[in-house]
Order: sequence, then structure tokens, then C-alpha cells
Amino acid sequence: MEQIPASYLFGENARVLENASLAIRDGKINRIDNGESSPAGRSLIIPALINAHDHARPRLSSFGAIDMPLESWILRSALATPPDPYLVAVSALGRSARAGCGGMMIHYTRPSGKLSMVEEAQAIACAAKDVGLRLAFAPALRDQNPVVYGDTEEFLNRLPVDAAAVVREMFVKPPAEPGQLITMTEEVAAAIEGPTVDVQFGPAGVQWCSRELLEGVAEASALTGRRIHMHLLETPYQRQWADREFPGGIVEYLRDIGLLSPRLTLAHCVHVTPAEQEIIAASGSRIVTNFSSNLHLSSGIAPIGRAYRCGCPICVGVDGLALDEDDDILREMRLVRLAHRGDGFPTNWTAAEFLSHVVTNGRAAIGAPGDGLLKAGAPADFTVLDYELLDHDRLVEVDPIGLLFSRGNSTLVKDVVVAGRVVVKNGGLVGINLDQVEHELRSHYRANISRSSRLQDCWPTLEAETARWFLNFQSCG
Repeated sequence: MEQIPASYLFGENARVLENASLAIRDGKINRIDNGESSPAGRSLIIPALINAHDHARPRLSSFGAIDMPLESWILRSALATPPDPYLVAVSALGRSARAGCGGMMIHYTRPSGKLSMVEEAQAIACAAKDVGLRLAFAPALRDQNPVVYGDTEEFLNRLPVDAAAVVREMFVKPPAEPGQLITMTEEVAAAIEGPTVDVQFGPAGVQWCSRELLEGVAEASALTGRRIHMHLLETPYQRQWADREFPGGIVEYLRDIGLLSPRLTLAHCVHVTPAEQEIIAASGSRIVTNFSSNLHLSSGIAPIGRAYRCGCPICVGVDGLALDEDDDILREMRLVRLAHRGDGFPTNWTAAEFLSHVVTNGRAAIGAPGDGLLKAGAPADFTVLDYELLDHDRLVEVDPIGLLFSRGNSTLVKDVVVAGRVVVKNGGLVGINLDQVEHELRSHYRANISRSSRLQDCWPTLEAETARWFLNFQSCG
């Protein structure tokens, strides 16, 4: 039985134990002792963090996807289509692990196109095993609106012939039938699901899914118990589209077809109304917020504090677009709490309450066992932080979790343990060489970037026409 000492340990009931010792046996926490002798170097053990919404993609700014709304950013991101699904996934999973995560949701929206979805999923599951993270995998399901929200042919007719040809070739494919997409998800599950892998239905978002597809997913989830992960109302244009297509209310529709339930996690929810938040809360569905991503893409600031107050379970994801594009989940969690803790003396949550809340709900979002809190019998999923580095001034006694949420970031991460397996040791990944992986990945992209030269050549026109479409779309509201 292995024992890990800690100066501080964040345990049950949001309590910090001093001079604690955590014992591991067979992948679980055997016991936690308090009042042990202090370890040689000061450390803080917290539950392993959860990146509850991501897409396993490279840093998009390197591909020129900078300072643009989601609706054009998505088109530009085609330049980053994975040359090798394993390398892209292992890079993203490795960055999350090194930042202190023990689990990650990959909502797989841009496959390489070189393999079947089952084969791509197997490559990604292999990446998660090599890194050592718990994986939730949701192949993105969509069957409408491949380029803009509305008539694709009308949009293509606005483009010069050459640009229209490029867009048609790259983005406009015959959609699969809803039943085929649901069956494909089950085939992926049969291929990769296991104790540390959870496969979920992944409708890309209401604007990209027909009613038949959304209703089919709701029915299949109810029958099988399979979880669902979906974007909802991320941008103002999605809000306007939803209000036109669903005059009775998009969230009311999702409730009425049975899609809303504790099995569902909704990403973003930037433009939900208070009434919609009440409906989401009543259903038990979770909201995963992605603060930095919403800032990068000019989507807005989600009303997460309000959602929490009305009873919505909240978790946090970096969406592959953290503030510094470094997948730093600690910084992301700090930003979310700072932005939504409240004004003045009343607060929505203390730092300790927030940490407990997002870890527990993050694990529910990815289908991980337990509530994530450190206690006897729980899975041995935890992160060891360098408290000497965090409290380098060492002037007075301070609350360790308060200090963590004051200035903590991924540079503090020493070790990460998942199901008793050490996946990060002394700040480095144990299972893979991340520098080597990212060097190989950059080489792939550099060798293949010329294949997308036609999209780059027509980009100024495509970007301008996309902006014009959505600005007109907005003005017609």
C-alpha cells in the first residue's frame, strides 16, 4: 500500500486537512490520515480536475484563427484538420494531464476523414490510455447547416465561382441519416467503452441538428441510459436562429422531447434566458462553461452565477481555447469563479465550494465514477501541487484553497494520479514524451498545409461574405 504525505489535503465537506497522508490500494483511496508528520517539501493535494468540454485540437491561432466569431472561426479551423488523430488527441490529452486533469471530454467535431469514425475513436482511446486520463468521447452528430445557419445554396451563390467550389468541396457533404448517426455512436461505444472510457451521444448543437436527429438522440438516450453532450446557444446568431426556428422556445422543445435530463451536459449556454435556466436546472442537466473560449470568439459572457443560483450543476472546460491556449484548467477555473462569484460582500460560492462543485459535476459529465472528493473508498484520482511555489512568500497562515484560486496555475502541478496510476510525475508526463509528440505533429501540419492553399487563397472573400451573411441575419431579427 502506497502512502502519499501532504502538507494540506482538500478532503470531504470542503475541509482542508493539515499534515495528512493518503494511502492507495488497488486504484482506490484506502484511507486518509490526519496529523501526520509534515512532508519534506510543502504540497497540497486536491481532487484530479476535469476538463469537461474540449475538442482535442491544436492551438488554432497558429492557423490564423484569431479575432473572429465562432461562425467564421469554425470555417478557418478546417486548416487544422487532424493529419493523424492519435497525435492530435495525445497532444491535447497530454496538455490537460500536465495541467492537473484526471479526465477529459472530447466532443469530436473535426475528424481526419482518413479513417472510419470507429477507427478514429480507437486511436483516441489509445491516446487516452497512453496518457492515463479518463476519457469521455462524443462523436459530433450533425445533419444540417454545414456552412451557415440557413440556405447553403443561397450562401454559395453569393461567392465567386472558385470560392464556392472550395467551400462545397470542403464543407458540403451529403448528411447521414439520423438513425445512421445514432447507430454509429453505438458502434463506437462497442469498440472503445470501458472502465475509463465513456461514449456519449454528441449532437453538435441545435442549429446543426434536425428535429428528427434531436428526437432520435433523446429516445436512444432514454432507452439505453447513454449520456449526451451538446453545444447550446453559444453565440448571438445561434440565439436568433433558435428563436426563429422554435418560436415556442428551444429549451422548452428540448424538454418536451425528453432530451433534458441528468444524462445531458450542455456546453456554453451563453445566451440562455433566466426562464430557460430554470428549466435546465429542474431537469438535472449540467452546464459546462468555457469562459476564455467565449472571450476569444466574441460569444459573450455566460450568466453562470445566475445559473448556479437557480440550481444548475456547473462544471468547467477549456474548449481547446484557454486564455493563453495552454489548456491551463486551474487558470480557467479561477477566471470562472472570479467572473461569477458575485458583486460586493454576497458571494455565490467560496473557493472551496466552487472546487468541490465543479469537480463533482465534471465527473458526472464525463461518466467517471464517484464524486471526485478525496475520501476512503473513492477512486484514487488526485493532483499534487507544489505549495512551496504557491505560498512562496510564507508570511502568514492563509487558506490554501483561497490562495490557489488567487494565483494558482498549471506550473504548480507536480503529480497527477488517476485510478492509482501516476500519469504526471514532477511536472512531466509519464506515459508519453509531449515535446516529441508536438514536434511530430507540427511536422505533419507543415508538410500538409499546402493542401489547404485553395481555402487560404479564397479566405478573405469567404470571411467577408460569412460576416455579411450573419450581420444581415442579425438585422432581420
